[in-house]
Parts: sequence; C-alpha cells; structure tokens
Amino acid sequence: MRSNTMADESNQVRTLLPFDSEAADERYDALTRIARRHMGVTTAAITLLDGNRHIQRSCSGPTFGTSLQRVALIAELADNEATLAVPDTLADNRYRHHPLVIQSPFIRFFAICAMRDTDGARLGTLCLIHDRPRQFDNDEFEALQDIGRLATLVVRQYHSPSTPTESAHRMALAIDGSGIGIWDRNVQTNEIHYSVGWKAILGYSDSEIGNRITDSYKRVHPDDLSYVQATIQAHFDLKTTSYEVEHRLRCKDGSYKWVSSRGKVVSRDMDGKPLRMIGTTTDITALRALSNTLQETVDLMTSLTDEVPGLVFQYRRFPDKKTFFSYASAGIKDIYEIDAAQVASSADILDTIIHPEDLAAYHSSLEESAARLEPWQFDYRVVLPKQGLRWRHGSAHPQRMIDGSTTLHGFITDVTDRKRAESELQIFASTDFLTQLPNRRHFMVELEAELARMRRYKGKSAAILMCDLDHFKSINDKWGHNVGDLALRHFANLLRAELRNTDVAGRLGGEEFAVMLRCTESDEAGCFAERVQLRLMETPLITADYTISLTVSIGISAANGDDHDASSPLSRSDTALYRAKTAGRNRIEHF
Repeated sequence: MRSNTMADESNQVRTLLPFDSEAADERYDALTRIARRHMGVTTAAITLLDGNRHIQRSCSGPTFGTSLQRVALIAELADNEATLAVPDTLADNRYRHHPLVIQSPFIRFFAICAMRDTDGARLGTLCLIHDRPRQFDNDEFEALQDIGRLATLVVRQYHSPSTPTESAHRMALAIDGSGIGIWDRNVQTNEIHYSVGWKAILGYSDSEIGNRITDSYKRVHPDDLSYVQATIQAHFDLKTTSYEVEHRLRCKDGSYKWVSSRGKVVSRDMDGKPLRMIGTTTDITALRALSNTLQETVDLMTSLTDEVPGLVFQYRRFPDKKTFFSYASAGIKDIYEIDAAQVASSADILDTIIHPEDLAAYHSSLEESAARLEPWQFDYRVVLPKQGLRWRHGSAHPQRMIDGSTTLHGFITDVTDRKRAESELQIFASTDFLTQLPNRRHFMVELEAELARMRRYKGKSAAILMCDLDHFKSINDKWGHNVGDLALRHFANLLRAELRNTDVAGRLGGEEFAVMLRCTESDEAGCFAERVQLRLMETPLITADYTISLTVSIGISAANGDDHDASSPLSRSDTALYRAKTAGRNRIEHF
C-alpha cells in the first residue's frame, strides 16, 4: 500500500463557485461508473467539499443516503493521506470500531483518493467501497490515482475560481499525466486528433500517429473491428446515448492492448447527422488479465463444485424476507430435482418441496442464523417427484452484506441413509428382539415420562400391570427353548392386539411383561386383564407337532404423581403378581 501525504496547506478547504450542474454531473457519473466497473468494487462515489460540508455528487452502485456522505469523513481519519487503501477494516485498529464498519453499510474495504486544487486546498474525495476484504496491487492503486486526477480536473473545470486559460492549462497538464487518452473526431472530414497521452498508451510519440480515421481502424484488432464500427454507427444513428466499447488496439511494437473507449457526439447538423465526437481511451490490459484470471478461477471452482455430491450454494436473504440463490451447483438437480435457474430470482419454490411438517422449522432456523450471524445446521425432509421422501442436511455460514441482506455460503447433502441407520439403531436399542415389544429400558423411559406428566397435571393416573406366563419353565423343559420362544411371541402378539394407541407394553425379561394403561382406573385395568386372560385361553399355541394351552398371572397397581420414580408402581404391581402366582396362578390381583 502506498500513500502521498500533503503539505500543511492540505487542511485548507475551498468554497465552491456556481457551476454547470448537468455537465459536471455527467462527467462525475462517468468516472464513478468507470471506477466501480474496472476496480471491481460494490460502490464508487465522489463527494465534494463546500466549506466544511460534504456534498455527494455521484454514486455508482448501492447508495446509502446520508451515511454515504459520512464515508468522506473516513478520509479525515487517514492522517491527511492523499491516497489510501484499507484491505480489511475489521483488521485495522483505526477503523475496526468505526460506525460505518460495525453498522450499516458494514464497510469491509475502502480506498480513497483525495482531490485537491493546485494550491493544496481540499476539493473532495473519490471513494471506493466493497462489502468484502480485498487487496489493491500497484496497477489498481495507480488506476485509482488516475481516475482521481480526472475527477480533480472536472472539479477544477466546473468549480474552481480560475480563468478559462488557467483551467484549460491545468486540464492539459493533468490529462498528459493521467494515463488516459483523449480523442476528438471530426466526422465530416474523417479526421481524428489524439492527445499525447493517448499515443503514449500504444508506445508512440506525438509525431508518430496521423489523424486519418482509416488509419485508426487499422490499429483495431481484426476480431473487434466490426463490433467497434457497429457500436459507433449505432451512436451516430441516435440509437444509444453514448459510445462505449472494450476492444484491442495494436501497439507500436506489434502487441495488442485491451482498452476501454467512451465517447459522445457533441454536435450535429440540422438533420441530426453527427459532426464532432469527443471521447477517452483507458488502458485496461491489466484489469482484463485480472478478469480473465478470475473467470478461470470461477470456471475451475464451478467444475469442482459440480462434481461434489450434494449442493454447493450461495443464498441471499433480505430483511423483507425475499430470498434467492445467487449460486447453486449442478447438485441442485439431485438435491431438489430442479434447475439452478428456478431459484436464481426467488427461492419460494422450495416451500413446495420441503416436507410440510418441517417447513416452519426450516424457515425459523434460517431466520435465526441470519439474525445472530451464527452457523446454520439443519436436518429436514423433502418430497420429490422421482426420489420420494428423502432427508437433507444443510450447513452454511452467514455474512452480513452492505445492503443489510445476509449471504449464506454452504452445502446441502443427502443424509437419508444416515437417518435410516439412526432410526434402525434407535429401534434396536429400544426394542426386544424376540417379541418386538419395547424392552425394559424403553418401557421404564415411557413410565418415567408418564409420571412427569401426572406431576404437571394433578389428578391424572395410570394403571401398571405385571404379567407372567404360568409354568413357562416347564414349557422350555418339555418342548425345548424354541417352543418357549414361540410361546413368548404368541403372548406378545395377543397382548399387543388388546392395547390402545396410548398404551405401552414391554418385555422386562424372561416370561415377564409389563403394561402401562394411561388414564385408566383400577376397575378398567381389571377388565383389560380379564380380556387378555380370556384371549390367551381361547387361543392356544399351535405348532407343527403340538397344541399348547397357556395361562397368565397378572398383578395390577396404580401409578400417580406421588411416585418417586418408575420403580415404585412397578414394584407394587410385582407384589400383586406374586400374590396371584402363590394363590394358584392364572389369577388377577390388585395391589
């Protein structure tokens, strides 16, 4: 980074004189457009000083009202440096706490070129703003100074209290040193006059280039000539308000340079035919090379991301809830079965793809991430025409933009197999393999949850039943463990058939089963137990070789909010079960 510090008189300010506003603003607007486009920034602006007031004269890119005028105040914090570039404001102790950095417009990079009169008095500021950190190389720094010199010329021409001769002299000197060429074309005589600076761009001295327009076209690259001539003709025919092209010109040494040429017809005859045209030519070879390099990088990144299984994306979210994907890799076709073009202007189509039960939580998670600027992590389901129901996992990092919107850079991938595996593991961890009823651990979790509910809602109760198949050991001893397993599954199926949707049954171990009947009193639980006993007696176990009659003993107790934990009502039911078994089995006992 380089800077030029002005002398003591730099603190002087100039009071602006009346000026041709329309002509001046046209030139200011042209300069800010050139600066924004060629420097690759979000916003380029020119502010002028009138006494101690900052006046915004031109802005290309997002504008921020009065806050943009305050951007010029940053120059006053820069120790009177004439040219300054700050790569990252948050990493610079001078600016990291500045309101324009930590609040809207959230400036992350800025560059400033001060405009001064010949006596050193401050005239205004050319300011470049970007919403992300970036570095300025020497060529870009020089380009900023060149554009700043041209802006200074306009200020001096239209505002400074100088004589016309002095103003013209100053402009000529500034143009010669600006690195930007000026041309003046006489359309009727087919002559064109070039400034010394224009000729220097191509490596020629002042006397080495003639004024014939036919010679000028010979210097244009053959591939660009028809485009250049067509663009000029369109402006001659009043189809465009100005002439603007980027093309290649042959230098003295035979090489080609990329230039940006802008011009305008300044006089026409009574029939509207052009008489005189004036314009500028700027060397953009370095910027073009940088642009090509960036494009190659973009192409490479696009190729890489398109090969990644899943969706790589950049998602914009505005305060008014408008959303769209500013970038979506080819993986969007697999993730959502749509094209990137369908979400380029609006992401509303996703509301028809995301599972209705997950949609509200999906939007809420994005809103929270954008509001807190915290990473977004979310699992959700989609319903797709070809793939059906699938699970997706989204992950992204948010960044606040200068216009108040939020950009999320992230990745969405298919996690259906993972979710299926998690579900299977959950079932495996909570289910008895033999009977497919909940195992002891899961039953106790359900009972603890019911006790917690009863503590919150006083007066509620539940019935707990302990069931034990009678003489089960003798079944194993007489017919073998395989038949014993069949007997357990047989009873589990009969028991499951008697349950309501709100009830829970589980195998606690061996031939012992437990049942929780929610919102059930003792007499209702007794009726349930009788139905189970009756169905078991009426439905013997039938194997290929045997028909085995089974009976069951049942103990019943009530669970309530006063129980310390799940083991308390279960222990009472077990006591009642013991009484049923010692009293002869195939009985029902209440605690």
